[in-house]
Amino acid sequence: MTASLWPDSSAQQNLLVQAGHGDRNAMNQLLELHRAALRRVVQMRLDRAIARRVDASDIVQDVLLEANDRLADYLADPRMPFHLWLRHMAKDRIIEMHRRHRGAQRRSLDREQSLASPQYGDQSSMNLAQMLVDHELTPAAENIRRELEQRFIVAVDQLEEDDRDIILMRHFEQLGNSEAAVALGLSPAAAGMRHLRALRKLRAILGERPSLNGENTSS
Repeated sequence: MTASLWPDSSAQQNLLVQAGHGDRNAMNQLLELHRAALRRVVQMRLDRAIARRVDASDIVQDVLLEANDRLADYLADPRMPFHLWLRHMAKDRIIEMHRRHRGAQRRSLDREQSLASPQYGDQSSMNLAQMLVDHELTPAAENIRRELEQRFIVAVDQLEEDDRDIILMRHFEQLGNSEAAVALGLSPAAAGMRHLRALRKLRAILGERPSLNGENTSS
């Protein structure tokens, strides 16, 4: 299993405490600590055609500016973990960006997308691939990993938005089921069921079927 995309919770908690006491330097460090993770989340979820026009870093900067403005309100009433609060704002920005560009420039964006490489050329997929690298693999095992990884990336792209979102949460961001439930506004049981359904759909796309003991078997 890959390590969590998000910063270490102990370092984050210390900065939250200091920020709660009005330490501006701690506030800045807290936001900066999450910049890289936010950028990867945005890159993974940003439409490919739009990503060629809008830099993920610009979206992240807008999110951090908004977070800075709203930080005092969050610290006064933290209803969810800080990283989930940030990713919630990031997701809202992505939805806003999709609506804006898909509405005003749909034809030109679709034309650009039709000229793009259909499978592995997008930056989002490359970032996911980088997250899954294991430097201890032998060359033969590395080749197998790359082949499976490419199949996974293409399969995830074929999922519906809700299914793709829960798969990315659990397997790219490494959020636990309880964290995913909070992010989605669901009960842990409902989040677990959504994850299970998404996995079944992903396995079907990959040409595999889930066995009763949770292992995959070839169809």
